[in-house]
Amino acid sequence: MKFMKLGSRPDTFYTAESVRTVSSEVSSDIIIQVKGTEYLLHKFPLLSKCLQLQRLCSETSQHEDRVIRLPDFPGGVEAFELCAKFCYGITVTLSAYNIVAAQCAAEYLQMTEDVEKGNLIYKLDVFFNSCILQGWRDCIVTLQSTKGFAVWCEDLGITSRCIESIVSKVLTHPSKVSLSHSHSRRVSDMSCNGTESLRHKPTTKGWWGEDMAELGIDLYWRTMIAIKSGGKIPSTLIGDALQIYASRWLPNKSRKVKANQGRTSDSDSDSDSADEVSSKHRLLLESIVSLLPLEKGAVSCSFLLKLLKAASILNASSSSKTELARRVALQLDEARVGDLLIPSLSYSSDTVYDVDIVLTILEQFMLQGQSPPTSPPRSKLGFERRRRSRSAENIDFDFQESRRSSSASHSSKLKVAKIIDSYLQEIARDRNLSLSKFIAIAETIPDFSRSDHDDLYRAIDIYLKAHPDLNKSERKKLCRILDCKKLSVEACMHAAQNEKLPLRVVVQVLFFEQARAATAGSKVADLPSNIKALLTAHNIDPSRPPGTLSSTTSIQADDQWSVSGLKSPKSRTSTLRMKLAEDDDFDELDMNPNGMGRHSKFKAFCALPTGPKKMFSKLLSINRSGSEKN
Repeated sequence: MKFMKLGSRPDTFYTAESVRTVSSEVSSDIIIQVKGTEYLLHKFPLLSKCLQLQRLCSETSQHEDRVIRLPDFPGGVEAFELCAKFCYGITVTLSAYNIVAAQCAAEYLQMTEDVEKGNLIYKLDVFFNSCILQGWRDCIVTLQSTKGFAVWCEDLGITSRCIESIVSKVLTHPSKVSLSHSHSRRVSDMSCNGTESLRHKPTTKGWWGEDMAELGIDLYWRTMIAIKSGGKIPSTLIGDALQIYASRWLPNKSRKVKANQGRTSDSDSDSDSADEVSSKHRLLLESIVSLLPLEKGAVSCSFLLKLLKAASILNASSSSKTELARRVALQLDEARVGDLLIPSLSYSSDTVYDVDIVLTILEQFMLQGQSPPTSPPRSKLGFERRRRSRSAENIDFDFQESRRSSSASHSSKLKVAKIIDSYLQEIARDRNLSLSKFIAIAETIPDFSRSDHDDLYRAIDIYLKAHPDLNKSERKKLCRILDCKKLSVEACMHAAQNEKLPLRVVVQVLFFEQARAATAGSKVADLPSNIKALLTAHNIDPSRPPGTLSSTTSIQADDQWSVSGLKSPKSRTSTLRMKLAEDDDFDELDMNPNGMGRHSKFKAFCALPTGPKKMFSKLLSINRSGSEKN
């Protein structure tokens, strides 16, 4: 650190009976009181350099009380004693740590050139301009020390000059910056009249981020605004600096606030203190959000989600949450499931995680990147279609570019689908999570974004286990979001033996698995053992094709899929088609009492492909055992 020494006499100040005085052959003739501390000093050395003390002495001489009181002295006892020692010629050392207090104290005492040439204010200005503002670390420390003298420093221009110096160094190539000291990478000491010796030069473009993280949020915000307005620093470096600052000040504070919210305060003072701390942290977070660069990718999605999580804990403003959600939506394909698990601290919701904010993020993500036309515009005239003009080549080129951008958007949606399905598996364990919210998140992902439904099936299975009280209609509604054609062999095997799934889903899984095996020309797999046991319990031989379906089959009316009174159908295919279609109609009426049913997801069953008779006989056997399965 840079420093400057003034004066040459040894320090002769001492304390006697709680009074500070200076050893001298001449008796003291002035009493000065600074914030409760009394000083017995001499008028001549003080008044010869301090215009303010001259005025105060002339005022107090007319009163019996000869004590000069300075209750609002900037910098307190330490700053006053530094000025007093300068007046006596006693050696004082100035550095970035005490120059601000010394400047404010000297201005208060009016130690100007008008009183005496070479006075303290002049010497401080020389040191400040030639040494402090030229060094990086000195400027950071000085700017941080202005916090205790905010009004004085603003009036004297100390704060603005420090900020301007810091910004100019950040915008300059790091090899050209004079770095007097850094706590993490660079160490050096130098006198104001000496030469600087750096042990390490900064090599990275974002070298300034860690040192600036020491500043308070007000000074940091002003400095970052000035750096951004310079327009020379890439947005990624701005983002890195913000991430360093947030990692230093936010994590532990957010945990403390969350802990304070979770316990009852013992007194009103504790509650007021917690509210004050929470408001400071909230201001810190909202200031960081306002500094985020506009460019996509300037900060990571993980960092944005951590800010959003902190915003939820600190109860930040809705505008900050909305802005963070919008930015997360732009980079949702980079998210991690753990970062999406934002705790819910709302009194209106009993869920463990804030599902609504994730749903908002997901909806905003899906609104981006509308797919371009699937084919380029064609000319109406035949000769124009055959002619390859330069403009036609440009149209084809533009179309290819749009297809590339569409592919990038499609790939990001594939990634998001995987992330959301894993997210559903995490939140499905919450017993307070409503079925409607679970389905809303699952259905936000378009069908083409899911290459398979294995992860979605796992989420549904977890939800069914965590919510055993779901009725038949709710379980059917839940399983409507599942496409059995996109289940892997392993998932099909698990689903076929899952007792919590509706019978319709089990039949659907078995059908597509058998159809897949038949289409591939491979051997049709045997039915699972539990399905065979279920058929045997109904006195049905799984190895034999069943006879015509009779209305007297002992199946409960609630689980019976066939039409009442249905007798020998024309074929097994038509029987299965009619049963599935009718059951789908019943489900639509159950889910929508006004009769306005949506398009059935099971109509694919109505177009059954031709295949081995053995496959259809097994499917019909499964149907006859519906009462036990459900």
